Amino acid sequence: MKHFLEDHGFSQLPDRTNIPPGPGSAFYHIRDNGSLIACIFGKEEQPEDGFRILAAHTDSPCLQVKPLPDIAQDTYLKLGVEIYGGPLLQTWFDRDLSLAGRTCCLMQDGSLAVFLIDFKRPMLVIPSLAIHFNREANKKNEINAQDDLPPLLAQAVAGQLPNLKTLLFEQIKQENPLEKIKEVLTFDLFCYDTQVPAFTGHKEEFICGGKLDNLLSCFVGMQSITAGQMNKNCLLLCTNHEENGSVSVAGAGSDFAESFFKRVIPDPTTRLRALEKSFLISMDNSHATHPNFISKSDKGHKIFLNKAPVIKINANQRYATNSMSAAIYKKICSEVQMKPQEFVMRSDMACGSTIGPMTAARLGIQTVDVGIPTLAMHSIREFTGTADPFLLYRTTAKFLEMDMEELAIRP
Repeated sequence: MKHFLEDHGFSQLPDRTNIPPGPGSAFYHIRDNGSLIACIFGKEEQPEDGFRILAAHTDSPCLQVKPLPDIAQDTYLKLGVEIYGGPLLQTWFDRDLSLAGRTCCLMQDGSLAVFLIDFKRPMLVIPSLAIHFNREANKKNEINAQDDLPPLLAQAVAGQLPNLKTLLFEQIKQENPLEKIKEVLTFDLFCYDTQVPAFTGHKEEFICGGKLDNLLSCFVGMQSITAGQMNKNCLLLCTNHEENGSVSVAGAGSDFAESFFKRVIPDPTTRLRALEKSFLISMDNSHATHPNFISKSDKGHKIFLNKAPVIKINANQRYATNSMSAAIYKKICSEVQMKPQEFVMRSDMACGSTIGPMTAARLGIQTVDVGIPTLAMHSIREFTGTADPFLLYRTTAKFLEMDMEELAIRP
């Protein structure tokens, strides 16, 4: 994301520096290697004119490696893992998994350094138990996270098992041959599926792949904010840790967005005016109506792939949408000759949430929750329509070029 923004004229905002924006300036800011803000101060506007904001989250449900993960089991080395977020666990078995994440190392000169790491090849597998040992597997198959999920990493050679930190050290040295690393101290490592996304369907009308929730929204946001002429005030907010509550230094529950606005608009009155006039589209994948499980959806709110983006609504504010913000998004859609779909959960089922309500509350900005319709959400491979990312992009790109007066509602 950083390199993509730099290729489109954005520069990194120096840490702990207040920089009053100039017309046409474009900055990005990163926190904790997992959250990003990209901001344009329009050539035709002042900061107090308000901002068009797109928001999404960068994380996805997965398996995270424990701090002391090595489990020697007879001749095998397994890795202890924790469940990150709410993955559909059954889909993680018998997959070609790899490892990626962040490591913190002690250097030979005594300093600390962070290195991103990605093995980029199949290294792990969680083998299923054969049906011969569990005849009820196709009827009921409860998964014990502690005992059933540790993936296999290695088998002993000449009676010797490797350990993960040694493998990490070797991989970091391979990726950074000039760095003088003494020891790998800590890491945030995650398992992921190495199978690449694919078009599927008779006419390739579907996309199947990992982490569509919510990297597709991040992709749409990046494409949208870099597509214009930098005439309008625009901001892209991508935060981490949504899948486990957003309460972290890099989550939507932090002061990440607030502190950014304080730095680039130091005057409190100007900043307040800017936020009051702003509008936020929170983008996070929406459930589509499953053709094999139609009864799981509200009959009056069926959602289809390859039709239109989805407005997400919940009476208990699990989504930030209200009648006014929904009306504004419908107007945006009408500008590109599109009619959005509208999603609610069944009244007898609990509803998930997004970063929308938390961000709206912290910034005091009118917000609508929308998303790309998705099947198999939180599976290791999720499913959406081939047209759906572009359909969402058409609305967000249009939003970023509209005058704020066009988005206002008369009291």
